[in-house]
Amino acid sequence: MVNKKYLLLAGLCCAFATQPVFAQESQSQPTGSAQWAGRDMTYRGQNYDVMDSNYVPKYRMDQHRKFMNHQYFFPAKPRNMWEIGFGGGLYNVIGDVPSLMLWQGGGYGFDVHVRKAWGYVISTRLEYNYGVGKGQAWQQSENYRWNPAWNGAEIASYQFAGNATGATVEPVFYNYKMTSHQVNLDLIATANNIRFHKARTGMSVYGFLGLGALMYHTMINAADATDQPYNFSDIIGNTPQIYENRKDIRSKLKTAMDKTYESEAENENGRRYSGKNGGYTKKFTPSLGVGMAFRLSKRVNLAIEDRLSIPWDDDLLDGQRWAEQVYGSPVQTQNNDMINYLSLNLNFNIGNKKKAIEPLYWINPLDYAYSELNSPRHMLLPDPVLPDADGDGITDQFDKCPGTPAGVAVDSHGCPMDTDGDGVPDFRDKQLITPTECQPVDADGVGKCPCPEGCGTAAPTCGNIGSGAISFDMNSSKIRPTMQIQLATMAAQMQANPTCKVVITGAGNGSKLQQQRSWDRVNAIIEYMSEKHGIDRNRFIFQYGQPGDANSVMYRSAMSGEEGPANVAPPFPNLRKD
Repeated sequence: MVNKKYLLLAGLCCAFATQPVFAQESQSQPTGSAQWAGRDMTYRGQNYDVMDSNYVPKYRMDQHRKFMNHQYFFPAKPRNMWEIGFGGGLYNVIGDVPSLMLWQGGGYGFDVHVRKAWGYVISTRLEYNYGVGKGQAWQQSENYRWNPAWNGAEIASYQFAGNATGATVEPVFYNYKMTSHQVNLDLIATANNIRFHKARTGMSVYGFLGLGALMYHTMINAADATDQPYNFSDIIGNTPQIYENRKDIRSKLKTAMDKTYESEAENENGRRYSGKNGGYTKKFTPSLGVGMAFRLSKRVNLAIEDRLSIPWDDDLLDGQRWAEQVYGSPVQTQNNDMINYLSLNLNFNIGNKKKAIEPLYWINPLDYAYSELNSPRHMLLPDPVLPDADGDGITDQFDKCPGTPAGVAVDSHGCPMDTDGDGVPDFRDKQLITPTECQPVDADGVGKCPCPEGCGTAAPTCGNIGSGAISFDMNSSKIRPTMQIQLATMAAQMQANPTCKVVITGAGNGSKLQQQRSWDRVNAIIEYMSEKHGIDRNRFIFQYGQPGDANSVMYRSAMSGEEGPANVAPPFPNLRKD
């Protein structure tokens, strides 16, 4: 009944621990913006940003900096949380005497542990186990002649009545209660967190090898309340055992025998322990096992595990080592005793979630690579090569007038400029500005009216440079490929209008950080236009920290007479992120 209470308590702790974490996880998903689609995939995959230096320990910062500067291909391994856990379960000795299961009043155990991941596959664990194993034979035995626990002087012992063939021997029923303390250092290998077709798994399968130390103490129930041997013949009766069910025999023994386990079992030296509270036997104990853990949240998981412990050269965990041979020389059994512990554990990940991620055995190391391939944020991409057959600065995809002669100024659609709108492009128009009332014109662009003085030339208009907005990723000042197409169009328009200036205006004035980020984005655009397209920096008017969407930068042609600086000092350079 006590064990059922412990299991119920563990279940309640699990339910209360995971409920608030599930709520927190469901509220943390970014929604409502197309630009988060790829980033959301990355964050939900590993639950941390590979490029965030907060998760990188100091001794790995050099690798992190090289990775961020594209000098090293692999990101630094992040800090990960420790795991602590506790549990309980079935504890049984595999030996000469059949063990009793928990529901038969048999063995039980408890454990606590701490675990640390050193990689995505390998982790180590330090675990302490406390166990109580019980056993009860259902077949009578007569091989206790050399076992001092049954044929000794501490109690009125069972009498082995002679050593001649045919002598009467009083039968006994072996039993034991073994109490143990065990400390294990386990090397654990996780099998299924590296996945090729899924970001993560909710179940972790692992195997382990352990080295440990075992202290155990075995007692037997050989006497009644008056320290007199049991009369097993009266308990069992005269019915041959072959006609009785083992369950019935054990039931009779359980009813007739007390639960004192008052007698010391035999130790490995063949002698009884001194006194009823003798010492513990200490053994080097390797172990092995398998387990399966189920992820309940970022902080909690539930694991079921089976451990087989193999004490070094010990056949006395159950207090019996003699073969069933009544007469003749003593013969020991050939197999050493072992311990099997099947447990259910509730485990918790501990650590600051802002500086450490989940234990690495829950993380798929391929997730970053797949996320970066699907939605690049750090990958070095080549400059886009956009076909422009006529070389007018407008890519063929958007060029509505392919085949424009070289050197002819075009509008944003790739068509030759037609200042007066008379249908004759400027490069063939002999009357550059024809009044509307003088149109239609002839093939040379000359209208019906006499040409007034100066009608053949006209100052270029800056209205041919389109306006628009460029949207940046949150917290980023990087020029993405989609932006490059937009900037290439603006560059072509500025090259066609060499006397015109363009105003670059960055939004974001809600905080000092926003103002600095606004400056960074405006500066990134001007530098890109200058370095990639050869546009003189002095043809831009630098504005930042204006009202509006904090992730947008707007551009437009400067109005007649509008002037402004092309270079502005950064307002808060210390707020830039590494």
